[in-house]
Amino acid sequence: MNIQVNTDHNIEGSSELNSYIDSSLSEHFERFKNAITRIEVHLSDENGGKTSSNDKRCLLEARIANHQPVVVSHNADTIHQAIEGASDKLLRSLDTMVGRLTDRTSAKDLLVEEVIIDDEE
Repeated sequence: MNIQVNTDHNIEGSSELNSYIDSSLSEHFERFKNAITRIEVHLSDENGGKTSSNDKRCLLEARIANHQPVVVSHNADTIHQAIEGASDKLLRSLDTMVGRLTDRTSAKDLLVEEVIIDDEE
């Protein structure tokens, strides 16, 4: 699973932020690590230099093998809260998607083949 971090010009990217994001997302999505090829993280400050509540935004885009990408976003007061909120939303979305894929059964899957044993010897 590859994690790519993108920031706008109002958010300063740092190695500490990147390592926090890597460890947090790797921990949250451990069970999906074989299915997710890449997670793109987009961090932004919607109000620029102004101070207000819920102005930090984290958008997560999970690229899943053989499926459409799953995209969620979360706004919060701090970048860390936005990352945690978005990762929780993405986890719920992936759980729902996996549940839908595994709940589908076709009529062929429900047929039970009879095994005929020939006892003539």
